[in-house]
Amino acid sequence: MAAIKPSVPKGTRDFSPAEMVKRNFIFDTIKGVFRKYGYQQIETPSMENLSTLMGKYGDEGDKLIFKILNSGDYLSKVEPQKLTTHNSQLITQDISEKALRYDLTVPFARYVVQHQNEITFPFKRFQVQPVWRADRPQKGRYREFFQCDADVVGSDSLLNEAEFILIYDEALSSLGLKDFSIKINNRKILSGIAEVIGKIDNIIDLTVAIDKLDKIGLDDVIKELLEKGFTTDDIEKLKPVILLEGTNSTKLQSLRVALADSVIGLTGCDEIEEVFNYIDNFKLQNGTIELDITLARGLNYYTGAIFEVKTNEVAMGSIGGGGRYDDLTGMFGLKGLTGVGISFGADRIYDVMEELNIFPADANQSTQVLICCFDKDGELYALPLLQQLRDNNINTELYPAGAKIKKQLDYANNKNIPYTVVIGSDEMQSSMLTFKDMTSGVQEKLTAKQIIGRLTTGL
Repeated sequence: MAAIKPSVPKGTRDFSPAEMVKRNFIFDTIKGVFRKYGYQQIETPSMENLSTLMGKYGDEGDKLIFKILNSGDYLSKVEPQKLTTHNSQLITQDISEKALRYDLTVPFARYVVQHQNEITFPFKRFQVQPVWRADRPQKGRYREFFQCDADVVGSDSLLNEAEFILIYDEALSSLGLKDFSIKINNRKILSGIAEVIGKIDNIIDLTVAIDKLDKIGLDDVIKELLEKGFTTDDIEKLKPVILLEGTNSTKLQSLRVALADSVIGLTGCDEIEEVFNYIDNFKLQNGTIELDITLARGLNYYTGAIFEVKTNEVAMGSIGGGGRYDDLTGMFGLKGLTGVGISFGADRIYDVMEELNIFPADANQSTQVLICCFDKDGELYALPLLQQLRDNNINTELYPAGAKIKKQLDYANNKNIPYTVVIGSDEMQSSMLTFKDMTSGVQEKLTAKQIIGRLTTGL
């Protein structure tokens, strides 16, 4: 029998040590910004009860939830007539009670309801964990990927929305991105548009369609809306609104005219303007704020502000997004608790940074020093030095005795280790160790104390 060729499921990946150093650079940078703004970390299980997740992401989202089969003989409890239909949707509830989490927001809402008596509100939390979606894998889209989420619940202040814009700007700038757009819209504006054209009952169809404008173009959006029951008259009213151009203030002025007969639409305009007024008190580093009326983010639970972040430096989908949800916890029995949150797409950010080649040089290595020895005596001599270097928080390896020095130096080069210390009989007699910069090739004779000083202070 032929050996099975090892592989991973499509849409998932292994990460090498070099990749993990870069990924952790992204995670640590984002976590640092979250903490600076007062957010605290939690974690939730990889799997949730299927009932917790279903119905929270719209029909399209529900189809992408990875269901987990019940353990044991899961088909034994299914009614025979259901099996004869060969319709898997009919028996899903009978054979699957759990699912892999689709995002971090719904599990967070469940967490808040379960732990409400232990939480101090407003509750500001962040979470960095993998999520799973049964999507078609393609560039920048994976079936397993990490999300970096921050949410605040228990506060309806629009200062939170403004601070999320600042968080996006600071974190992405710290990662080295130079040109990105932080797009913002408001679900109340979208509701107002639907109200003005008399299609408030079709708000979901409207938002799902216009959210695809930058992906499929205006003609296909119109085609989709017509298929959903919108008339050509509706389309003509929609066009000038969804194709708004100009500055943010110009767009807001035009919207106020178009939505003059919609109270909810004008409320959305007021909320956007208040966020902009907060931001006027701060200086953004590299992000540009853009009011984008076509931004809908097809998740049903958003009720106010909606965010999406896109880099302008490479071709890539959104690298972040989020929004306000007025009653997400109400689905789990805790009514009237408003919240707002954002997510960083860490995997896409990684791909962007790779394409731009902007990871810092030291993100390619984790070991700073390799100690190389000619023989067993040198190895024993090196042990106290190894301890000293590590005690000074210098990442250090000792290559086991027995290999030729060339092989040891090749090991350092292959692992991008920037410095080596070579110990032979001369070094042991004089206590002057051969310290080599592997990048420049420069060698010096230094004491152990001098080496530690060089690596900790640069002197």
